[in-house]
Amino acid sequence: MQPDEAVFSINETLKTIKMRRSVRAFAREEVTQEQIRILLQAANEAPSAHNQQSWRFIVLKGEKKHGLAELVAEGAVNFSRPAQALLRMSARSIASAPVVIAVANSGDLIEHGTELFSVEKDLAHDFFRTMEIQSSAAAVQNLLLAATSLGLATVWLGIMFLMKDEVLKFLGEPAGEFMAVVPVGHAARSNGSGPQKEPFEMKVKYLD
Repeated sequence: MQPDEAVFSINETLKTIKMRRSVRAFAREEVTQEQIRILLQAANEAPSAHNQQSWRFIVLKGEKKHGLAELVAEGAVNFSRPAQALLRMSARSIASAPVVIAVANSGDLIEHGTELFSVEKDLAHDFFRTMEIQSSAAAVQNLLLAATSLGLATVWLGIMFLMKDEVLKFLGEPAGEFMAVVPVGHAARSNGSGPQKEPFEMKVKYLD
């Protein structure tokens, strides 16, 4: 075991990062309301541009959750065959999970950002749009890690972005730049060791 691997085995935060897996099939066991609240609080603790917390969390259970699964399964036919397969897989994940947490950016920073931070008008929209996306993505990652630490399973259904506008409308949210759908539950089966990651050294360059 390399020295850095040893640290990952004893440091609880690093261990949680290492253990996180994408799980797409869920058992029938429920997620408690207390667990949901913990996940939402963890997500809300993420860093955000100018501390604006320009995100919204939408918790779906029961009929509304199944309605989202149906929307995705039916909408899949409008895409290429590879995308259809992934969207239908996403619909099954949504249907099998006891709860789904969606994350959307509010657009508040895009709309009011120039009141907080002076940016050239031509750049302002893309500048604050990027900040909102970064902030919301950080909130999702917090949610995923918090779930892992509680022994829960999650998956960030990235393919769902193809249906962003339809999903936001279904959720009763305004059109926005960011939308994530995260089924949450207990894994239906062991997910093993997960995909093999390339050594981080292959992704890094050092500049002095």
